[in-house]
Order: sequence, then structure tokens, then C-alpha cells
Amino acid sequence: MRRVAITGLGTVNPLGIGVAETWRRMLAGENGVGPNPHFDTSEYSVRIGAFVDWEVEQHFSRPDQRKLDPFTMWALMSADEALADAGLPGLAEEDEERRYRYGAIIGTGIGGITGIEEQHHVLLAKGAGRVSPHFIPRIMANAVAGQVSIRNGLMGTSFTTSSACASSGHAMGMAWQSIRHGESDLVLTGGAESATTTLGLAGFCSAKALSTRNDDPKAASRPFDRDRDGFVMGEGAAVLVFEEWERARARDARIYAEVVGFGSTDDAFHITAPREDGKGPARAMRLALAAGAVDPESVDYVNAHGTSTHYNDMIETRALRTVFAAHADALAVSSTKSMLGHLMGASSAVELLATALSVHHGQVHPTRNYTTPDPECDLDYVPGEAREVPLRHALSNSLGFGGHNVSICLRRAE
Repeated sequence: MRRVAITGLGTVNPLGIGVAETWRRMLAGENGVGPNPHFDTSEYSVRIGAFVDWEVEQHFSRPDQRKLDPFTMWALMSADEALADAGLPGLAEEDEERRYRYGAIIGTGIGGITGIEEQHHVLLAKGAGRVSPHFIPRIMANAVAGQVSIRNGLMGTSFTTSSACASSGHAMGMAWQSIRHGESDLVLTGGAESATTTLGLAGFCSAKALSTRNDDPKAASRPFDRDRDGFVMGEGAAVLVFEEWERARARDARIYAEVVGFGSTDDAFHITAPREDGKGPARAMRLALAAGAVDPESVDYVNAHGTSTHYNDMIETRALRTVFAAHADALAVSSTKSMLGHLMGASSAVELLATALSVHHGQVHPTRNYTTPDPECDLDYVPGEAREVPLRHALSNSLGFGGHNVSICLRRAE
């Protein structure tokens, strides 16, 4: 089996546009949650979220704005940054035979809901004949992988995965397998989501899954804390360059980390609630470790799914104790969602990006707002400040509606 390196990173998220700003703010434990600036939320039970602060006109022309939903735009921006970071800005100019081995596998949980809402209003107000001809290719979930492939001339495998909050976890797992088994030499992979819309927010409010800490948004996302009351909706994208190890070494690429394992399971229990014994996520973690022949005691860090919901955080803690036994007390465990909310289909991607940076730099970002311990969440969640931790191996976990569980294992590049 071939080895897989991470050689490029790119992101657009509520903490910033680009990896440098995002990583700086993550290490500082800064906040990306605030009042909703996009529409009137006075009739909503939740009036906060984690939003991308950007000016679309600085990045995309008016014609492109009509053709692309925000989730696709953010994926394109992230892919541009990731390729530049990897030292691969000109893939589209390479020979076609080489580009047949370059792919794009990108996840999204919901897809182009912004375009759906906009064109539904057009239909009601102006009639069917005024619905945009770009409507379907704009909102279809696979547009994100297709547009990234078109922009960069990637002629190999290209598709979108959709498994709620585990969407980009599955995408990255598929990318790892594609390279590992010899189908691809390079894959742009990750996820994108832009579901913080009027309808998207209303749906999650009705599901009573969100924090209602409207008067204190900075403290709303508090994974593993006793006083957590739900997750915070977020938006954004992250794209990583997965590359065959020897190819990366031959061109003297910087390698952030090696991807050594991927595990995927399902609770087969309930469409939104996790199974309380934690066996599903525990099995996914064990599969990821086994794929890389990784001793659990050599794992130093877990980037947790850590949503800030009561059951999810408790059950993920239970699963970690099941997998790591006594070694669980030695793990550093932190939640990226504590700072930038839950990016849903993009969450796995931005969290693996953070995990790769942690492995590369030997630094672990804190879990923001962890102030009151919960007896049922009794691990080291890195409260307060970032920590210097020389990492050998790290896991990144993602658990999604539908009972989907994904775990990806990274190793320090040596």
C-alpha cells in the first residue's frame, strides 16, 4: 500500500480567510461566534451563529456569483490556497495523462441551500419562467467537487460525499484510499458548507439542537462543559492536498503530516441521536488505528467532534475511554468547534486541517469556554491556553446525524 502525505492546506471559516490567520486565532482560543448579521432573527429562538466575514466582490465576478453558491465559492478559495501552499499552483497546465491521476473528493452536508431559497422566492414572486438557468448546476451538492476539478484541470476521480457532519471526513477517507490503492497520485479533499440561511437556521431551531445563549454568544459554544446547551451553527470550507508520499518527497514538498488510518462506522440506531454506549465511534477509532498499525498508547492528541451538545460530548468521552482505557487520561483532547461553531459538512475538514497543523508544529489549541467540569466528561480538554505537545500520532473524530462515525489518524512526518 502507498503512503499518503498532507502537503497543502487552505480554509475559509469564521475565524478568518486563510490558514495563517485561522491557526493564529485557534492557538489564542479566540471567538468566531456572534450575532447574525445577514437577516432579521427576531422571530427565531436562536439569533447567533459563526459566520464567514468576507466581501464576495473581492473574490468573484458578478457572473460567477450567479453561477456559484457560497459553499462552492469557499471551496474554490480554499483549494487555491491549498495548492499554492503545496507549491502546486499550475496543475491545469500539466499534461492530460498526469491529470488523469489528480482528483477532487469534497464533502457537503446540505449543499446549495442559499440558491434554493433565492430561486424559490423568484418562483413565487415572478413565475417559473424567471428561475435562473444556473439554478440546478449551482445548488447540486456535487457542484463543489465539479467546480474544483474544472478550475484546476483535475481529470481523475471527482465526486462529493454527503453524510451530515461526517461528510468531509468520508471525503478525506475516500481520498486517502484512492491514493493508497494506486488510483490517484494527488487529491484535493475536504468540505464546504453554507447552510446558515433563513430556512437552515429555522430547521435547526425547530430541532432544538442549538445553543440559545443569545445574550452571550462568545460563551455559547462550550464543548464538554457542564453548562453546554447545544451547538452553534457555522459555515465555511477547508481543502487539503493529499499526495502520494514518494511523489511529495521527490519534489521536496513540505509535509504537514502523514495520513495513516481511516475508520468509518454507523450506529444504526437513530437518525439524530447517538447510541449511548459509544460503540460506533469507538469502532471507527479502532479501525483508524488498526489501518496504520498504530499503538493506542502512541496517540497523544484527539481533535474531538465536540459539538457542545449534552449527549454527543458525553458519548464521545465514553468512546474515547473505551478505546484508550487508562491511556485516555494522558490524551490531550480539544474541540475546534468551541471557537468557530459547527461547520456541519465542512467540520471534519477544518478539524483535520487543525490536527495536521498540531502534528506539524507540536501545538494543540485549547477548548474555549471549558470552565465547569462535567462528571460525565472527565478527560483533559485543554482548557484555557494552547499547549506545546510533541505529537507522534493524533486522531480527528467526526460524528454525524444518521449515526455516521469517522475517525482519521495522522502521524508526524519523519
